[in-house]
Amino acid sequence: MSYLFPTYARLNIEIEKADGSYVYDKEGKRYLDFISGIAVCNLGHRPKKVMEAVKEQLNNVWHVSNLFPIPLQEKVAEKLVNHSMGDAVFFANSGAEANEAAIKLARKYTGKHKIITFYQSFHGRTYATMSATGQKKVQDGFGPLAPTFAYLPYNDVGAVQQLNDEAIAAIMVEVVQGEGGVVPGNIDFLKAIEKKCKKLNALFIIDEVQTGIGRTGKAFAYEHFELNPDIVTLAKGLGSGFPVGAMIGTKKLIAAFSAGSHGSTFGGNPLAMAASLATIEEVFNESFLKDVEEKGDYLKQNLEEVLSEHPSVKQVKGLGLMIGIELIEEVQPVLAQLRKSGLLVLPAGPNVIRLLPPLTVTFEEIDEAIALIQATMNALVSAK
Repeated sequence: MSYLFPTYARLNIEIEKADGSYVYDKEGKRYLDFISGIAVCNLGHRPKKVMEAVKEQLNNVWHVSNLFPIPLQEKVAEKLVNHSMGDAVFFANSGAEANEAAIKLARKYTGKHKIITFYQSFHGRTYATMSATGQKKVQDGFGPLAPTFAYLPYNDVGAVQQLNDEAIAAIMVEVVQGEGGVVPGNIDFLKAIEKKCKKLNALFIIDEVQTGIGRTGKAFAYEHFELNPDIVTLAKGLGSGFPVGAMIGTKKLIAAFSAGSHGSTFGGNPLAMAASLATIEEVFNESFLKDVEEKGDYLKQNLEEVLSEHPSVKQVKGLGLMIGIELIEEVQPVLAQLRKSGLLVLPAGPNVIRLLPPLTVTFEEIDEAIALIQATMNALVSAK
């Protein structure tokens, strides 16, 4: 028996070793990892500079709590601010916590309570972020949700334009819906949200938990659309596997988060900050981000080419190295066969294969993944 709550439908693969773009199970089988810890290991597994930074910090101090100044927090926050629209940062331990902070800040700053999100969104599994998430499968069984959240269809400009409720504190949106099917927002939709927030004196919150830290070929995905959010949340790729989340906000919001208004015992822990600083020093580099953009284009275009006439493939979509292959059927049989072939990928809903390779993936590794996907898809058609 297991001594764990069965909250995860775990794969029957026990990873014993990981390096770069590959992981190895206890039998020694090698897998090309296009999950990356769910968009966490953006520099691949065990990146040398991050490892060295954490080792150095281990020899100094692990934890003191936020009762004391933590100089590494200032260094990481400065880099996040310098590469974003923001002026101040709050550190947490996860994306859900970062989104909790954003929700609380929006309510406190505006004095209003209603938050608008979108169907098929995913913002976390705490009570508030579960309520913000526009997916019933995440909410079912937990009783009444927080009553101040409402949902609109994603990429529906008209639905956004029709909002006229002065009680709205914020509109929260993912630039690319990850868990919801790898669905990129279109620019008219995202600009309509920005405009509506200004009209209603509401805050514009962008959830970059999955898209941030270089995943789409920009430091943050909102940059592709020249948006000006009030708050951006991030987590996954920030710490290269160390638990860390962050909320970035503009100058006008600073006074609303005064001493005692919010907090976290572990948020901004020195070890997580050491990992985060080493990570963003590498990712927030123009040549690195350009390389990610080129790899993303290469992956998407080549997948479109080899799968263009496949009867099960509806479309290939995504942004940067966040790619979805939408099928007309369930993806689980495909995912299972890909694992047997040595490629790890994720679902995004019932019909989308989600590819989240490390940002350091090579073109040769991309070609390897494409060949495995093409061979697997063709074999499944032949078996029918």
